[in-house]
Amino acid sequence: MLNTAIGRLRLIGLIEGVSYLLLLGIAMPLKYFAGLPMAVTIAGSLHGLFFVLFILAVLHVMFVHRWSIMRGLTAFIASLLPFGTFILDAQLRKEYS
Repeated sequence: MLNTAIGRLRLIGLIEGVSYLLLLGIAMPLKYFAGLPMAVTIAGSLHGLFFVLFILAVLHVMFVHRWSIMRGLTAFIASLLPFGTFILDAQLRKEYS
């Protein structure tokens, strides 16, 4: 999976998607309902790192596979939506397997 640009994008996308769901589903409720803001600090920092890695992976795939700007923008928008990277992963798996 890590041997190709698509494989790296898929893996980073899955990690980024999980970190986003953890941030929204666990860390945010801990902050606002349990008074534990450190949960958002930690989960938010990790998610930020994975988000940046995801964007770099999208740019790499755009270069290697000559994706259009619209296709890259679609991948970026997927990263902003909960479960978006999982849908992107399913499309990439179908297209590149």
